[in-house]
Amino acid sequence: MSNHPNETHKQHILQLSVIIFGIILWFIPIPSGLESYIQKLPVDTTLEFTPIMAWHLFAIFITAIFAVILKAMPIFTSSILGVSAVILTGTLTAKQAFTGFSEDWILLIIVAFLIARGVIKSGLGKRIAFLIIRKFGKTSIGLSYSIIAADMFMAPAFPSNTARSGVLFPIVNALAEDSGSKVADGTRKKLGSYLMMSSMAGLTISSSLWLTAMAANPAGAKMAKDFGVDITYSSWAIAASVPVLVLFALVPWVLLKIFPPEVKETPNAPDIANNALKEMGKVSRNEWIMAGVFIGMVTLWVASSFYPSLNKTAVAFLGLGILMLANIFTIKDLNGEGQALGTLVWFAILYAMSVYLNKFGFMGWIGENASFLVEGMPWAMAYVILIIAYVLIHYFFVSQTAQMLALFSVFLGVAIQAGVPAELMALMLLFATNFNAIITPQGSSANVIYIGSGYLEAGEIYKVGGIITLLNTTVFLTVGTAWILFII
Repeated sequence: MSNHPNETHKQHILQLSVIIFGIILWFIPIPSGLESYIQKLPVDTTLEFTPIMAWHLFAIFITAIFAVILKAMPIFTSSILGVSAVILTGTLTAKQAFTGFSEDWILLIIVAFLIARGVIKSGLGKRIAFLIIRKFGKTSIGLSYSIIAADMFMAPAFPSNTARSGVLFPIVNALAEDSGSKVADGTRKKLGSYLMMSSMAGLTISSSLWLTAMAANPAGAKMAKDFGVDITYSSWAIAASVPVLVLFALVPWVLLKIFPPEVKETPNAPDIANNALKEMGKVSRNEWIMAGVFIGMVTLWVASSFYPSLNKTAVAFLGLGILMLANIFTIKDLNGEGQALGTLVWFAILYAMSVYLNKFGFMGWIGENASFLVEGMPWAMAYVILIIAYVLIHYFFVSQTAQMLALFSVFLGVAIQAGVPAELMALMLLFATNFNAIITPQGSSANVIYIGSGYLEAGEIYKVGGIITLLNTTVFLTVGTAWILFII
């Protein structure tokens, strides 16, 4: 939030407007359809609720989401205010509201954040990126491919595309400047703009490739299980592999056509990477340990699909423990990881609200009404319409995770009612949560660092990002759908 008095005043007005909206929504009479739908639900003796509780939970939840969409307040602030409201009004018990904190997969996300710090601190992330660039970076398009390849390789160990952007951006920025493409002298489009857009676009497909590459992915997999869809580390990677590889081949080439750099040959890039590697010297002890932990964790995560006793969170804690014993990640580092704690808090809160909206019957009621939109359509048409709608709705979301928590269950429920195969729809919704991130400048927190560089303008992202989102959607709906139907 800006410290300028006028901006602060405007922000407070916006916050007040959101709160008033929530209060009005709270006191609006319950839709008759909701009340009758809930009254017809099978009696669950372990869960006591009324239609008014379902409506009030929705009012609080959607107000918290709108506060983030409208940038009235950060997602952390809106979440803690929301959980306070649901408990103090008696909408949820404290035990219900805090159930998200007991979920092991949420702890997995947090531990993976901490391990990502070890990847950065050890220097392994930069070394891998520079090795790829040295090999493939002689042309602008080759450099684009190498940046995206480096991202895809690192992604399994980074539960945050924002964290990966923190590793990739300094490299991309150095390559741009050392190639004579600078913001200050007006030469940003010489090469830098193209590379920055390539890296942003690459994050959308690398996050789609791995279950652990984005914070919302494990959450969505957990929610899918409530619909009888079991998405494992390996099943996710297999389903995503073909459309992601197609996009890996297409995205740099498409960007070269619609957002071309002024310089298409970058003979100095391998030298830049080589010099950086020489400065880094031989692979250090910490890098070897980090590499071993990284490979070991990914191997065990894959193996957990076949041996359920290999709990993914326990594996992550083991990896973190080894890094701490080796002093690659320390207590001092932990003290500086406030973002991980913040993520744990708001993620657990919104997840719990979303779960109880579903348990209270609200999501089922929304799904029943939404099903009328695709009623009578062949399931394939309903499937395409719902996925496109889900992608376009991201224009109104700042957070990919917030969109997934708010809409995943609704869209999946409607699709299943329309006859869409549950596993196909669940996977495609989760992939879409990732590949739609570049549709707007604010579509992902990972975009912020690239926009802040000055190499990209907001208008360019709306235009070029929109085209890349269209490309992503088209490939996943065609190649991706055919591939998933083949393997399931």
